[in-house]
Amino acid sequence: MPRPTSARRPGPYRRLFAHPGTRAFTLGNLVARLPMGMFSVSAVVMIAGTRGSYALAGAVTATGLAATALVAPWVARLVDRHGQARVAVPATLTAALGSLALLLCVHHDAPDWTLFAAYAATATTPNVGGMSRARWAHLLEGDPDALHTANSFEQAADELCFMLGPVLAAFLCGTFFPEAGTLTGGVLLLTGMLLFTAQRATEPPVAPRTKAPSPLRSPGVPALLAAFLATGAVFGATEVVTIAFADAQGRHTAAGVLLGLQAAGSCAAGLLFGTLRLKAPADRRLPWCTAAMAVLLTLPLLAATVTSSLLALAPALLIAGMATAPTMVTGMALVQQRTPADRLNEGMTLAVTALLGGIAGGSALGGWTVERASAATGFGIPVTAAALALVITLLPRVARGSGGADGVPQPSPQASPSR
Repeated sequence: MPRPTSARRPGPYRRLFAHPGTRAFTLGNLVARLPMGMFSVSAVVMIAGTRGSYALAGAVTATGLAATALVAPWVARLVDRHGQARVAVPATLTAALGSLALLLCVHHDAPDWTLFAAYAATATTPNVGGMSRARWAHLLEGDPDALHTANSFEQAADELCFMLGPVLAAFLCGTFFPEAGTLTGGVLLLTGMLLFTAQRATEPPVAPRTKAPSPLRSPGVPALLAAFLATGAVFGATEVVTIAFADAQGRHTAAGVLLGLQAAGSCAAGLLFGTLRLKAPADRRLPWCTAAMAVLLTLPLLAATVTSSLLALAPALLIAGMATAPTMVTGMALVQQRTPADRLNEGMTLAVTALLGGIAGGSALGGWTVERASAATGFGIPVTAAALALVITLLPRVARGSGGADGVPQPSPQASPSR
């Protein structure tokens, strides 16, 4: 009599990508998302290298960030109303042409004002991460465990792209010519977006228009955006302060490795977080995740102030990064739950916009602290920003959201809640 065999159940990520079409749209969104970490670095290297002014380069990239904060939610609203392919392709073409225009203006020594205008045009770049999350929410409706895994994977992909993007940009600009990073980023963005939007079978249908309020007026969402703003300040301040600390130690090139370790810790934690089956709802998990982020961020502060050693700072940043992905996954899950179904892309893009605003503010505050105190003291800024995010998540409006009878937010049809 043959002995019974027990088939091992596939892991959560293997089950996730067993859905038809998911591998194809994921490949496209990864190719399109990689330039997100390339464009600003490429622009700074290209402009500073040809014009000899980091001030001009910083002003141009800051203008692009401000334009993105204004334009990105509008593009996302159009995606919600008309569908991903109909809006994302022309919006990406406009952004790619803006990158090409910037490259040509720099190469042909055009007036400075043309650099601002060209880079501002790249603000039409669609939020491909948000569109990818919307596809998962559509495909995995009714399966909260799988959606939690998908959201964790998307956060890990964000970390991976923002870790590899600057490295690739610096390599291309330094190895070939100053415009190489911008040119490659534009090609990757357009190619990836065309591949992503070509997967029509997985594209979520346009939700019927309702009289639901804008995400900015949805219960619980504005306070969540404030928490994203504070979390963005963690990222921005950490980047600037780490660079300054490495420079003060005479090891400026080590900054990229240190920041890469932090991103690697977050990426690994995000993938691991996706394998967990968490029973507590997202609104109850968020304060705990944010508290863990605040506590772990004290490690780089202690390493810098007590030891002043890059060798001590490296593992501290690696460990500190492990709390950011769970915080982001949980926060984004709440945004999905509390955003009306017909405004899902807009809600997620507003979260990303809040993050970008926090990054800009955190960078400025971190730089100010480094100049007036020290790089080691500057590591206190991320801790303070994380503590502020924790306070915000403890506010009743964040904890309850729109709420049902039990105070737990009710999911939209397109976004099943994570467990």
